Amino acid sequence: MLNETTIRSLVRIALLAVLCLHGLAWPQAFPTRTVRIVIPFPPGGTSDILARTLAQKLTEAWGQQVIAENRPGAAGNVACEFVAKQKGDPHTLLINTVGTHAINPAIYPNLPFDPLRDFTLITNLVNLPSLLIVHPSVQATNAQELIALAKGKPGALQYSSAGSGSQPHLTAEMFKSRAGVDLLHVPYKGAGPQLLALISGEVGVTFATAPAAVPLVKNKQARAIAVTSAERVGALPDVPTLNEAALPGYVAVGWNGLVGPAGIPKPIVDKIHDAVSKIYAMPDMRERLIGLAAEPAISTPEEFTALVKSELGKWAQAVKDSGAKLE
Repeated sequence: MLNETTIRSLVRIALLAVLCLHGLAWPQAFPTRTVRIVIPFPPGGTSDILARTLAQKLTEAWGQQVIAENRPGAAGNVACEFVAKQKGDPHTLLINTVGTHAINPAIYPNLPFDPLRDFTLITNLVNLPSLLIVHPSVQATNAQELIALAKGKPGALQYSSAGSGSQPHLTAEMFKSRAGVDLLHVPYKGAGPQLLALISGEVGVTFATAPAAVPLVKNKQARAIAVTSAERVGALPDVPTLNEAALPGYVAVGWNGLVGPAGIPKPIVDKIHDAVSKIYAMPDMRERLIGLAAEPAISTPEEFTALVKSELGKWAQAVKDSGAKLE
């Protein structure tokens, strides 16, 4: 016969087990081991910078090691597939992008993951406007002049991209469609060769993410014509948006967010979100991001999910209009 004290102890143990099964005890325990933030691209890019900065800050906040891990390949699909397979594990996170979660689903016919169903969307991190830049030899100092130049010589102006179906390619195709101009697409294998082609004069025009383009403009290796965001960027306050300068309603902004595999309990999602939100509110963090022309854009999981859903439709249409296909 069990005595009353023993029975109460067993009841407490049973209740604790139920709480653990439902994830309600996780926030106190998480993280229990090293957390990985997976980066879908090689070192040196915006995703890499964001992941390593966040890993350092989270290590300090949690007292548990957080590391950044590069898993490049297949335009980010290798990393996405890896993280998607870690179902329910909050110790494996991913820096996702407009490319991995909005453009690739329209380019790759047999993705081994679903951009919504196979992930827990935690928050957007930053918005990444692109800059429309030209080689200094191009006789245009603003968007109106560039459009007039392109209309006067259809197909004569060439623009570089990081490859068929990349964000720079699709951003340029959206520009061509809205402006009614004919520019010749010259794809390169990656953002580095894309920008080298511009500054060497192989092509006259390109769209590049602001963190990569701003240094070229400041070094006078390229001329900034316009920015693709709804608002001007702090790093180049004198450069107008395409929306205000020539094409009302034109907005084409990339983004980087934080996701995990599907099945992470909500209390843990809330704990991660809270920590990231506090980090992105730190003055030194905001100053670093603004210096990169990356706009801090923390959102709720619901807001981030809505963003990805809308971006899937937007970029799928851009892919269709451009005729981009897997090379």
